[in-house]
Amino acid sequence: MTSRVYRLHSTLELPLEDVHDHFDDPDLPEVIDDVEITRRNNTLILSAISDDESISKYTPTAQLKASVTENRVYEEEPEPPRGTGGGGQWGALEEEEEEIESELVEYACFKGDRETVLQNTTLQFPMFEVLCDIAEIAEKGTLTAIIAVDGELQAVQIVDGERTPASITVTEDPADDPGEDGVDWRDNEFIH
Repeated sequence: MTSRVYRLHSTLELPLEDVHDHFDDPDLPEVIDDVEITRRNNTLILSAISDDESISKYTPTAQLKASVTENRVYEEEPEPPRGTGGGGQWGALEEEEEEIESELVEYACFKGDRETVLQNTTLQFPMFEVLCDIAEIAEKGTLTAIIAVDGELQAVQIVDGERTPASITVTEDPADDPGEDGVDWRDNEFIH
């Protein structure tokens, strides 16, 4: 029985350096021999390399896509300016403002739904497992998914690097309800 990813939504952000460090010595699923990391401008692509020789080298294997952004990271939080007693505005100007140390850090942002973050079907579930590993090292963001393992649906939720309990709820799809206000185009007397 094969495993599948049905729904996926990700808002993960982590330093690009952490992604590269993770793949220095990764614990990959058995069917993935390696993960190739490619950067095209501000897009990071992690492609699965199969250990199965029956998969043609021309078959597109699953890949994870992330946008790369730069964020300024401060060593410590800036403190609000302090005045000197009754000096008011002039007292605040007398104090010398200290510049807080900061640096620009590149972040990999795995944001979007399944088609945006996890692409191609060959080795898709093993690459989803790789994404879960990335989610567990991310300090910021959420990964939610509905998967099927051995024919049984399961919910996955990882929030700020921690796996949290999740459940699947079945609701009516609003697109299935034609509603009172809509036009029924199929049974419209003005359209022939």
